[in-house]
Amino acid sequence: MSLLPYSFARPILFNLDPERAHELTLDALARLQNTPLQAAWSQPRVDDPVVVAGLRFPNRVGLAAGLDKNGRCIDGLGAMGFGAIEVGTVTPKAQPGNPRPRMFRLPKRTALINRLGFNNEGLDAFLANVKRARFRASGGILGLNIGKNAATPIERAADDYLACLEGVMPHADYVTVNISSPNTKNLRELQSDEALDALLSTLQERRLQVNARLGRSVPMFVKIAPDLDEAQVQVIAATLKKNAIDGVIATNTTIAREAVQGLPHANETGGLSGSPVFEASNRVIRLLRANLGPAFPIIGVGGVVDAATARAKLDAGADLVQIYTGLIYKGPELVRDAALALKARGGRRS
Repeated sequence: MSLLPYSFARPILFNLDPERAHELTLDALARLQNTPLQAAWSQPRVDDPVVVAGLRFPNRVGLAAGLDKNGRCIDGLGAMGFGAIEVGTVTPKAQPGNPRPRMFRLPKRTALINRLGFNNEGLDAFLANVKRARFRASGGILGLNIGKNAATPIERAADDYLACLEGVMPHADYVTVNISSPNTKNLRELQSDEALDALLSTLQERRLQVNARLGRSVPMFVKIAPDLDEAQVQVIAATLKKNAIDGVIATNTTIAREAVQGLPHANETGGLSGSPVFEASNRVIRLLRANLGPAFPIIGVGGVVDAATARAKLDAGADLVQIYTGLIYKGPELVRDAALALKARGGRRS
């Protein structure tokens, strides 16, 4: 187990502005990773291997994209025991994101609201960080999450995704196409029938070309929103199958606010994550599983804050889980607790 229990650090961090606390934590992880001081938060990785989308994940618990947008802390985060780390979202060009303040805690509901807006240092800086990481060499699975710049018109979105896809594929175990952030204007329009089909067919064609150059197959996943009705999920599922996409990540943050009404910051614009998105995410997972069949890879994310909620993702139909907000509230202990619970449970029930 880690030398420094998170219960000591959390009160200090939660007395700071959320984004400031986030930045200080990432700065510390980046400086101290791969040094003896990493023992302060390191813990053994639970051994529970599973093959999903042709990849051997050392356990079923991964980090969701968004926490480490620039890929600065892959090894430091990996030391917490994750089977997989997903970093990004990266865009071709650096961009500052939305104005501050843009991150808010709702501790009564173990939740966050963010409207960061794909703030990142751009593809070149991202790749330089990824190339330095040792996580893959230790057996971990690395996912690289790609998006579009805010200034790129939605009708030219494919250009940005193609640029990122070309850049990240040589360094990724899998690539995630993020079309579901609520914080980039019009981005979720890409989830509609014709737009999604056009984007995925274009990306799939390029992916196959890059696979041929690399001499290996890099799976491509698509990350979708929880704010979809049954008909929309059916269309997305059909489009994923039509374009032979390797897997789906369900889900991103929600724009719904019913679960947090009356709480401080509840009406802030942005994506709501943590416990309030748990049921909506599971509903989408169940719909996807019903429409995609038993073998299609699904990664469940949204509201995993303890062992029970991790198990519930697999009960809903997911093969793997990811955490983000739960890590901020519960610390690295959540990674081990969730991984042990999923190992004890075994694979998802069909």
